[in-house]
Amino acid sequence: MEDLPKCAANFTALSPLSFLYRAAQVYADRASIIYGDLRFTWSQTKDRCRRVASSLSQYAGRGDVVSVVAPNVPALYEMHFAVPMAGTILNTINTRLDPRNIALILSHSQAKLLFVDYQFLPLAEQALTILNRETKPELVLIHDDPSHTSGDMMTYEDLVRRGDPQFEGLVPQDEWDSIALNYSSGTTSAPKGVVYSHRGAYLSSLAILLLWEMRREPVYLWTLPMFHCNGWTFTWALAARGGTNVCIRNTTVTEIFSAIADHRVTHLCCAPIVLNIIVNSEPQGTPAAPLASGVHILTGGAPLASPVESKIGDMGFNVSHAYGLTETSSPALACEWKSEWDGLPESHRGSLKGVDVLSLDSVDMKDPYTMLNVPRDGKSVGEFMLRGSGLMKGYLRDSSTTAEAFSGGWFHTGDVGVIHPDGYVEIKDHSKDVIISGGENISSVEVDSVLYTHPSVTEAAVVSLPHPYWGETPCAFVNTKEKIKEEEIISFCRDKLPHYMVPKVVKFMELPITSTGEIQKFLVRELAKKVSPTPSGKASKAISKQQRKSSDDDSNNYVVARPRL
Repeated sequence: MEDLPKCAANFTALSPLSFLYRAAQVYADRASIIYGDLRFTWSQTKDRCRRVASSLSQYAGRGDVVSVVAPNVPALYEMHFAVPMAGTILNTINTRLDPRNIALILSHSQAKLLFVDYQFLPLAEQALTILNRETKPELVLIHDDPSHTSGDMMTYEDLVRRGDPQFEGLVPQDEWDSIALNYSSGTTSAPKGVVYSHRGAYLSSLAILLLWEMRREPVYLWTLPMFHCNGWTFTWALAARGGTNVCIRNTTVTEIFSAIADHRVTHLCCAPIVLNIIVNSEPQGTPAAPLASGVHILTGGAPLASPVESKIGDMGFNVSHAYGLTETSSPALACEWKSEWDGLPESHRGSLKGVDVLSLDSVDMKDPYTMLNVPRDGKSVGEFMLRGSGLMKGYLRDSSTTAEAFSGGWFHTGDVGVIHPDGYVEIKDHSKDVIISGGENISSVEVDSVLYTHPSVTEAAVVSLPHPYWGETPCAFVNTKEKIKEEEIISFCRDKLPHYMVPKVVKFMELPITSTGEIQKFLVRELAKKVSPTPSGKASKAISKQQRKSSDDDSNNYVVARPRL
């Protein structure tokens, strides 16, 4: 059987570009994109992508990077196909970055072109002024008005008009060819350039469809930024199912509910912060009918408070939890429900454990020094590691960090947790966020989870605070709906946690977050360096007078597989 080689008939390079070509045939007249009054079909989307790719090939060659700064508008969606169709690599940039960081990305990626939405043109122009490069990328303007002109500046619609609708595109020479470059959001460290392959994007797209059991012809609302891990690969995956992309420029409650009502949205992804906004700012008089059949939500990026999840469910949303990193391209773990969990209290339903998606070969908890598996007993802690075709190729121009991340034949996530006898993984914390107090390991995420059950808490981050006796002690930074006292938070935690895990100090503030709702703990840790290791006098006095039992009940040990997607 070894004399049966690969040939053109039985082997083609895997690429999500094939999803677009199929969609244009199978779902030719179905709506592909809706944006305000604008409508495109899948046949038209393929035509427009071919035109843009044809024009792009005049300005950039195979392997060049094409950057874009834009919100969730049709042009950004089309570029997920048009850019790789031209043989180039798509680099979507976070719109909330400052000019200096954008300039760093443009310099590091060596982008040939920079597409920018008109809303962010001043930001891009400032970045180009800072950029220390002799040859700077040419600007291409994206505008909502197709007929808009901007002097000598080329526009996206110019590329559409000039392009060849019959352009066949440059197929990847190898499925390992690069398709996208994403910079990590920097929740735990400085951002790095994460490179995806055509193969990885293809397999991750199919895995996310199976994970979410997404049916044919879904209607997907773009509340998750497309610039974040290419929208968790849903940019490509939706074409595979002939889905309709409902684009909105601003993620507001009004736009979300309007889109659901007007277009009968079936799916959306978001960070828990968006769910908080929906729950706390529900428009008065919003009809319940649009949610009668349920809207599926995939969430990740931060803990979700149990009261929020309960209320979201009452409103007709079906919430699923996932875990991933920029390096995994799309969710790596998902909480696949078991019927025996049906009787669990509402507060635990969304915060259990996860199993790997099908684009991964295997996941495990290992000792990072010996690379031996920890026992599958739900108690022994190890570093979460994984491997499979959905992972990144590596970090751009950083071979040493890439080698370190892949050492021992596994991708080291830097997250710690346990693995249960049934193979379900429970992420406890990021290794940098484990607090060691008096020799006891404290999972900051577990304390975060308890804080989120307080009815007034909307954001929470627990970090290490230096302590003269214990070495380290938990310090909580929280944001609340209304003004409450430090002693109330501390007492609340003492009722639900072992005493050594209770935050000794609580600070109230609006927490630093990324554009996708992830709390930037490395910034919170910097804030903690300026904090005294003892609570305010009133809080200390109040606690000393109270006798509260420590609870080690199993119900306090369920921790969501917290996403860092």
